[in-house]
Order: sequence, then structure tokens, then C-alpha cells
Amino acid sequence: MVLHNPAVRWGYALLSGITIAAVALFVLDGTAQLVALGIAVIDVVTTPLILKTVAENGQAEAV
Repeated sequence: MVLHNPAVRWGYALLSGITIAAVALFVLDGTAQLVALGIAVIDVVTTPLILKTVAENGQAEAV
């Protein structure tokens, strides 16, 4: 299964975090930019953990 590979889990997280950060830097400003950058950091940290839990529970096959 692809989610058992840590590189895939972190790859998904980094790709989504970079996307959020790019939108924040190029489109938003002020407080909205800071909030979006905070969301990007939280996303990069939590997404691999959530995907690891899903892979361990075997729920990824049903998706």
C-alpha cells in the first residue's frame, strides 16, 4: 500500500503545505496571510500523522 511509505506521506504533506504557502505569499496579505501560513505549517505536521494512522488501521483500502 502506498500510504505505508513515509516518503509518500511526507510528500503529500509538503506538496499541500507549499501550495497553501504559495497562495498565502502571492495572493493574501496582512492577517489573512499569517493565518494561511500557520495553516500550512499545521498541515505539513499533521497530515503525515493522520495518513500513518489511516495506513495502520487499514482504512486506506476502502477509500
